[in-house]
Amino acid sequence: MMTERYTDEDPEEELRQEGEDDEASGLYEHFAITADKGQSLLRLDKFLTSHMEHCSRNRIQAAADSGNILVNGTPAKSSYKVKPLDRIQIVMPYPKREYEIIPEDIPLDIRYEDDDLVIVDKAAGMVVHPGVGNHSGTLVNAMSYHLRQLPMFSEGNTRAGLVHRIDKNTSGLLVMAKTEQALARLGKQFFDHSIQRRYVALVWGNFDEDEGTITGNIGRSPKDRQKMYVFADGSDGKWAVTHWRVLRRFGYVTLVECRLETGRTHQIRVHMSWIGHPLFNDERYGGDRILKGTTFAKYKQFIENCFAVMPRHALHARMLGFVHPTTGRDVLFESELPEDFRALIAKWETYSSANAEE
Repeated sequence: MMTERYTDEDPEEELRQEGEDDEASGLYEHFAITADKGQSLLRLDKFLTSHMEHCSRNRIQAAADSGNILVNGTPAKSSYKVKPLDRIQIVMPYPKREYEIIPEDIPLDIRYEDDDLVIVDKAAGMVVHPGVGNHSGTLVNAMSYHLRQLPMFSEGNTRAGLVHRIDKNTSGLLVMAKTEQALARLGKQFFDHSIQRRYVALVWGNFDEDEGTITGNIGRSPKDRQKMYVFADGSDGKWAVTHWRVLRRFGYVTLVECRLETGRTHQIRVHMSWIGHPLFNDERYGGDRILKGTTFAKYKQFIENCFAVMPRHALHARMLGFVHPTTGRDVLFESELPEDFRALIAKWETYSSANAEE
């Protein structure tokens, strides 16, 4: 019998933690085993339960029901009869992590909760899950305390219930699963790009059109490993599509809604920067300096005041929609812009109105 276990230590974990809505672009192997030559016919769920530590039959069945258990490369149901030399893999749309997590009593803005999932409106500044440089104070730490009575959250798993992520300094909606079945089914929707996600962003510059689509492969920058990069020729990176439409025009900046068709790390930030419209105050992608406007000292002071009002990139995950993992019904959740974002827009409204009257 041959068993393989994999970890994925990544020295660039900090960037990985900030995946904008970074659903997996592939399936990650969490467990693999090859049945020996003398293996008798046995149900797949029973076989795996007897060969995996700390893994219940219910968790295995939930994974199988969601197509996350492969036998010889093909999804198999729990009732499948394991045969000699079968190659069995458990795969998930997120990598396996080995960090242990300590539950922390951190206040959360929970917008909805039922037996299967939780919708959290994450504040800017909170990292989603632990990693290099962020071992505590994360959303997963907080959720592990909030749901500490549930099996999934009592095992110290750094990615417990985590279906997707948004950047540390992006505010807005996230869904977290409370059961293995919900995690597998929601993860599959992200993997299939069937989740509805809409963001609001304030970006530098004006647009000739009212709406458009950005397509361009996204991968880690070959020049700066802390940034993502658009490979326009498709030579590298992963396929990425962002749809945008104008919400408000303020002249030197524009409020836009972005709809993600894919969810690559920093997708909206790097796509907008690539077409010449970096997010307002986005330090990593060049939006933290004056890119449009006048040379007057008064305008420079106005921009500095705007940066002070919203000392982060101007991006908010406003809407999240998906098929409920248990009821099968379409559900949709929305979040209002946070106070700092509203204050920033108010300043630009005042400024643009004053200029229009001159």
